[in-house]
Amino acid sequence: MKNICVITGGGSGMGLATAKWMGKDHSVIICGRSVNKLENAVSELQAEGIEAEAYACDVSDYNSVVQLANHAKEKGKVSAVIHAAGMSPHMGDAQKIMEANALGTINVNNAFYGVLEEGSCIIDVSSMSAYLTPKIIMPVGLYKYSVINPELFMKKMMKRINLFPEKVRSGVSYGVSKHFVIWFAKQDAARFGEKGVRVLSVSPGNFETPMGELEKEEADAYSKYCAIKRFGHVDEIASLFAYCAGKDAGYLTGVDILCDGGLVASGVNPLKRH
Repeated sequence: MKNICVITGGGSGMGLATAKWMGKDHSVIICGRSVNKLENAVSELQAEGIEAEAYACDVSDYNSVVQLANHAKEKGKVSAVIHAAGMSPHMGDAQKIMEANALGTINVNNAFYGVLEEGSCIIDVSSMSAYLTPKIIMPVGLYKYSVINPELFMKKMMKRINLFPEKVRSGVSYGVSKHFVIWFAKQDAARFGEKGVRVLSVSPGNFETPMGELEKEEADAYSKYCAIKRFGHVDEIASLFAYCAGKDAGYLTGVDILCDGGLVASGVNPLKRH
């Protein structure tokens, strides 16, 4: 039976780089909203001898993710899910960002819960923004609703986000949604652990990716605070994903791994850095 690795947001950047690493010993399914946008990535993977296919999935739509999970199970044993799909502040409004990042993570974990078997792993991708966004604005008390009723969770989260001035809402929504991803992965570790499945999150810093390019002006202002004063290369995060998803990391679960070149360790305050 083939080992399947599902990568959401697998058409470019970190997702595509990770598909190349995972494709060494997995059949890879890369996902995005449109199959057409994934065709070049599939061709690139196949040219390297990797068994790969594209599958259309909107992570903010639970039924769409369930269809993806069922499709993956039909192909073989789903041994790894790397949920790298998400939206940055320049890619949409606050609602869309919360739907893609927070609700998308809830949907992916819930849809794959019934599919993943013992020894499998799910990695939810957060961001160093979860550490840089001031803690005082994090509506942690609302996170519990994600487990009870995702729809109610979204309503309460957006009600809180909409208290902020409109010009900063997308940025706040991004930081909060990524902070939530870390919380959700940690609390889900126990649920999945009963099945012998691991759940963790990884928080990348600034990397040389198409999404990173959109945020480059803002990100450049942070580079001087890093211990390693450059943007990360995609292989440096892809290899981390591959290790975390593999059997060698079989005792690693319920934790977030920050890979940011030492930026957060610098103690930089985003509100005072200029």
